[in-house]
Amino acid sequence: MPILIARRGIIDPPIPLLTAQEGRMLGIRLPSPAYVRIRSGVYADRVAYTALPSWRRYAVRVHAFARAHPDAVLCLESAAVVLGIPCFGEPKDIHVYDPDRAASRRFGDVVVHTSADPREVGRIGGIHTTSPLDTTVDLVRVLPPAQGLAVADAAISEAQAGFTHLAALRERSDGQQNRRGRAVLRWAWAHADERSESPGESVSRAIIGWCGFEQPELQVGFDYEGWSDRVDFLFPSRRAIGESDGWEKYALGDPREAAKKLADEKRREDRLRRHGHPFARWTLADAWAVTPLERALSAAGIRRPRPREAAMLASVRRRPREKPHRA
Repeated sequence: MPILIARRGIIDPPIPLLTAQEGRMLGIRLPSPAYVRIRSGVYADRVAYTALPSWRRYAVRVHAFARAHPDAVLCLESAAVVLGIPCFGEPKDIHVYDPDRAASRRFGDVVVHTSADPREVGRIGGIHTTSPLDTTVDLVRVLPPAQGLAVADAAISEAQAGFTHLAALRERSDGQQNRRGRAVLRWAWAHADERSESPGESVSRAIIGWCGFEQPELQVGFDYEGWSDRVDFLFPSRRAIGESDGWEKYALGDPREAAKKLADEKRREDRLRRHGHPFARWTLADAWAVTPLERALSAAGIRRPRPREAAMLASVRRRPREKPHRA
């Protein structure tokens, strides 16, 4: 099978970065109240930076670090930004790989990692990173399981511009000496699904299972009234449909296009309901909170043949690698 190449990485800073030297050339005095210091000697417009969503603020930090340290090899979440691998919230740290170090070490918010297991290194947009395959395995090993599943799914999903296959991920992890996170890796490989079309679907699928609901089928199509409709989840026992909503699919940046897409989605849902399909709809925020997702599924009459897995559900609330959420 052909190898798919990821092409959705943030290979340029989301907002312009300005070094102190560039500021002097432009007659801009740095530091300045109008600019926020991202790294030593690297600044960005304060208003623009503050307005960014959390994952794009992290991308700015990653690019500022790469600007200041062009020879560094990014790994883990920092490599994920450039490679187009899903990233959650705003990670606390910048992660760098240095195989020549005797031990991993922290320098402020920069963590320099070493390993007995070698990593492949590539270059994209002038930035050095560990390979997509190594970055995926490394992230699944350390992330909370629901996030790790989203990373694994994205790596093998054509719809998400994936770049490899499950067998390659399993082979890479099985060949490593590192014993950390082995149980999480086995769980992720057992549950990864190339049909998943978004991180929201992957996270939702994990939480649905841990809540004890029946296992849904993914990306099932229906032909009704001259229309072909494909749904995120189908719960067979009730013929119930589940949809994990992401605002980006409604093109909310364009009010006219958003209104059209929302109207089309309403007609689609009504059509499916007319043909006997109960409907549950939720957002990624609902899935993270767990209870709103449970309520939506229960209201659609979806069976719960297994008990809740309290320990796994508790892992959804643990976000040790992220900065606290900003209001």
